[in-house]
Amino acid sequence: MNIRELKNANDVKAYLDTVHGQYVKVGITDIDGVLRGKYMHRDKFLKATESGFGFCDVIFGWDSNDELYEFKQKKERNLFTGWHTGFPDAKVRIIPESGRNIPFEKNTPLFLAELLSGEVCPRSTLKKVLNRLESLGYKSKSAFEYEFFLFKETPDSIRHKKYRNLNNFTPGMFGYSILRNSVHSDLYHQILDMCTAMDMPLEGLHTETGPGVLEAAIMVDESLTSADKASLFKTFTKVVAQRNALMANFMAKWSELYPGQSGHMHISLLDLDEQPVFASKEDNDIPDQMLFFIGGLQKYMRELSVMYAPTVNSYNRLCPGAWAPINMTWGVENRTTAFRAILGGPSSQRIENRLGGADANPYLALAATLGAGLLGIEEKIKPTEPIEGGAYDIRVPREHQTPSNLGESAELFYNSKAARSLFGDVFVDHFSDTRIWEYNEYKKERKYLEVDKISTWELSRYFEII
Repeated sequence: MNIRELKNANDVKAYLDTVHGQYVKVGITDIDGVLRGKYMHRDKFLKATESGFGFCDVIFGWDSNDELYEFKQKKERNLFTGWHTGFPDAKVRIIPESGRNIPFEKNTPLFLAELLSGEVCPRSTLKKVLNRLESLGYKSKSAFEYEFFLFKETPDSIRHKKYRNLNNFTPGMFGYSILRNSVHSDLYHQILDMCTAMDMPLEGLHTETGPGVLEAAIMVDESLTSADKASLFKTFTKVVAQRNALMANFMAKWSELYPGQSGHMHISLLDLDEQPVFASKEDNDIPDQMLFFIGGLQKYMRELSVMYAPTVNSYNRLCPGAWAPINMTWGVENRTTAFRAILGGPSSQRIENRLGGADANPYLALAATLGAGLLGIEEKIKPTEPIEGGAYDIRVPREHQTPSNLGESAELFYNSKAARSLFGDVFVDHFSDTRIWEYNEYKKERKYLEVDKISTWELSRYFEII
């Protein structure tokens, strides 16, 4: 029996009967996109596949450094959990169809899970948007691309060095280098083979411009599955790196000397009969639904920005001339704009959202993108004229500018009627408050930070975990 074909609790039991191991690994993606989890004995796990199980909801009540969210302002906060709730167990559902074998953990399969209530669970938040999209008569497919830097360092060495003077995996600016990927082919094939074994195969893997930076394009899939694969890819790429005495870094921008690290998303829509909606009827034609989707991105992605730029460090990447957008412009095959229309055959015509960094939670970044696009379709929002040439010097109104920092993004999100209609009040209140917390933690340290550099605070907070 193939673990990737399991559909329900009975399938899972039948599969585990063929596996001789006694334990199963279970993971759930928290609000920051960190995959949290534990080993469970197969007997307890089998019961959980039928009726769920309790998982301490503190994973939605602390930040990426396991610091509990705690607000001491007069203003009442709206966190989903905290001291005011006593951090109870939340009911969690095992996802049978998410099962995978980890190539370096014999007889210990991995399954993803999600909160049963779904109010603040990132995976459930994406499902809410996908359900609304389906009510309009659409399905979606997506693919994630990630840039990440590799270092000849360990979790101990980076802390000993205080995150400075680190050794890059390879030197020099070697974009698309056959030299580099041939010399280090063993590592490349470990990553490729791991992704294939865990059913998240890569369409491509290559060096990018910078010392030790790689870019991986995960193959397209149905959007919920695509986000699952993105979450697993980030975690297990770090695992493969550390098993080779290396570290993989997915910060949006770890150094001011090099371009940031992106987490681009490619999006297409299908109707309920699986026919492509964005397909052109004539050469270079862009259908209305595709234009309306772009119009929705232009109108709403500023106020949803905290979902694709969720850390203090995210905003260091969104700067002119560094291969990251700074405004909500769009163009055909234009990599200086936020939204790149890619024209081609029926199955390949799509939209690339270039706003997100590698640090974004894939479920939330994709939920924001699809949510903004579906509002564009619902409201028949026409986009501006496409940009030809560079978009960095284009003057745009404030509503088409990327926010300048996390605090601004969090307030925009909290006050967004669109966000509340898409994701619900509980999620918007909770997530915006967690980002305000994150920004306030940074501000407490700001007077001690270096000027015009990626701060040690950012590096120590995000380097390994995000």
